[in-house]
Order: sequence, then C-alpha cells, then structure tokens
Amino acid sequence: MLAAVNLRPAVTSVGPVLEEARAGLGMSATAAGLLTSMPAVCFALVGFTAPRLARRFGPDTVLVTGMAAIAAGLALRPLSTNSALFVALSTLPLAGIAVANVLLPVVVKERFPHRVGAMTGFYSVALNVGASTAAAVTVPLARAFGGDWRVGLGAWSLLAAVAVPPWLFLARDGNGRDPAGTANRLSAAEPSVRGSATHPHLTRSPTAWALAVYFGLQATAAYVIIGWLPQIFRDAGLSAETAGLLFAVTSVLGIPLSFALAAVAGGLRKQSGVAVTIGLFGLAGYAGLWAAPAAAPWLWACLLGVANCSFPLALTMIGMRGRDSATVIRLSAFAQSTGYLLSIPGPILVGALYEHSGGWKVPLVFMALLMLPQLAAGLVAGRDRQVG
Repeated sequence: MLAAVNLRPAVTSVGPVLEEARAGLGMSATAAGLLTSMPAVCFALVGFTAPRLARRFGPDTVLVTGMAAIAAGLALRPLSTNSALFVALSTLPLAGIAVANVLLPVVVKERFPHRVGAMTGFYSVALNVGASTAAAVTVPLARAFGGDWRVGLGAWSLLAAVAVPPWLFLARDGNGRDPAGTANRLSAAEPSVRGSATHPHLTRSPTAWALAVYFGLQATAAYVIIGWLPQIFRDAGLSAETAGLLFAVTSVLGIPLSFALAAVAGGLRKQSGVAVTIGLFGLAGYAGLWAAPAAAPWLWACLLGVANCSFPLALTMIGMRGRDSATVIRLSAFAQSTGYLLSIPGPILVGALYEHSGGWKVPLVFMALLMLPQLAAGLVAGRDRQVG
C-alpha cells in the first residue's frame, strides 16, 4: 500500500503547476508534451529490466531501491534551473516507479494467489489516493510557501521516504515468506528469461499482445489526462485551483471504483464487457470536453475518472491471465513495458497538436479515435484465456 501510494505523485503533481513550471523553466508546449511522455519512456525501458533484477536481488530488494529512487528524485527535481535538467532528474523517480509497476502484480500473485482481484483493488485504491492527493494539494502547498511551484513538487519526496523503511525490513527479512526467497523461485521457474521480458511464447500469444495494446492505449489516455487536463480547464477560463480539483476528481473516483472494479472483474471469467463499458465512458468524456469544457466540467471529469479505471482492470487481467507467479512476472513486464512503449508518442502528439492548432478541438478528436482500438484490445484481452 505504501509503495502504491507513491506510484503517481511524481507525475500527477506536475499538471496543476505545469503553466508555472513552463514559465520558470522556459519550456515550450511541445517540450511539455515530451515531459508528459517521460513516464511512459521510463516505465517501458526500465520495466523490461524488472524480471532480471527481481531474479538477481529479489523483488523486495528491488522495490526498496525503487522507493529510495522515488524519494531522492522528487527531492532533487525541483532544484532544476532549466527544462532539460528538469526532464533529466525526472527519470530517477520514474525509474523507481517503473520497477514497482511491474513487481507489485507479482507480489500480489505470490503472496495472495487466491485473492488477486481484491488485493489488486487494495493497491489500486492506494495508487489513486496518492495520485488524487498530489493533484489536489500541490497548488495549495505551493501557495502556502509564497506561490513557489518548486516547493509544491518537492514536498512529495517526504511521502516517498515513508515507504522506504517497511520495504527495507522485508528485504532484510529474506525476500518473502520462505527461507529460499522469491528470487530463487523465480529464477528456477523461468530460466529462459534474459531480462527482456520477451519470452518467445509471449510474443506469439494474442492474449499477451492484446494486454500490451490495451495497457498502452489506456496509459496514453491516462498521461494525456494527467499532463493536460488541468490546462484544458484553465484554457476554458477556470482557475488553477478549480482545474487542479477537477483533475483530482478523475483520481478520487478511482479510489472506490478501483477496488470495486478489480474485485468484481477478479470474480468474472471474462472481463471484455467491463473493458468496453469503461471505454464508452471515456468517449463520452472526450465528447464533452470537445463540445463545451466549461459547461459541465465536473461531469466531464467524472466520466474521465471512470475511464481511468482501465488501469486496475488491466492489472487484474494481467494477474488472471498468468497461470503462476513466474508467468505473471513475464506477462506483467511484457504487457506494461510494451504498452508504455506504444504510449510514448501520444502525449507528445497531443502537445504538438495543441500548439499548432491553437486549441483543444483537434487533440480531443485524436484521443477519442484512440479509444476505438482500446475497446477492441479490451475485448480480446478480457477473454477467458491463460498464458503459460
């Protein structure tokens, strides 16, 4: 839970103060689009290394290192004097998040094999608590310290530091429940994995590819919302505080919905219908923003908040499609890393479309069109099939 609550503040705290950060760092809109793609880049590239790191050092050791990287990166990033350094320092917390993204589904499968849906729901709730709190509180924090956006961003390093001691205890306690350690079990169960997470049977599996595409497209939508939704509302004439709160709603809704959705989906043999329903909410939210963003902003935020629940659904499906923990670590790394690679161009294109079109009409049409292949991938990924 402590790990999960720190998996999004490094990302969601930026959007509400993006305008001030751009001004302070001399950052263009296209560069800001690159910044919103940085999570996907790091999650993809570093995520591919997670299986090898887990086998060599044990999941708990890797996770405590990831938590320490998040804390250090969040403390150092606000000290940047230009946009290039800000982006470079952002890679440190994002790398820590990347390994935790891949390994937490494995922790769930390993320690709670008969409660995958429920436990995924619990840590999805924690993830959304962290995301929504950072979105809602960053601006007030900054203003409490004289309007300094650097303080608003750097404060989240304290929350990450709290997560280090319990994972350090687990790492020192032998990497899990048995003396042999999870690392040994993973190493014995998957000797053919070379750290790339591209075991041959995964690359030939339609289910694995459907999970990767579904994960990638939902990640594209999530990071566009994280990076640009507050700006969409601010451009529509709403205040920075209101825009931050509206964005926070998209995460706050995930707190009850993530748990309920993961628990329900975990009890179903097929999740295709759930994936399609969530996608339709996303289409409705984009349509509302396109037509009149300031007319019913709370409704549009709620619709997009429901659409964001595709993330816990993807995690639940990853846990359920793998036959055992060894398969899940490969499937988690493959689906998440490949998915994040697929998501990299999306936020950059949205930033470029916004800059060159002078508004949000074209970018929002682009995002609505991307929802269609996400629906198709969800149909395939949600079928009652197992990998491995």
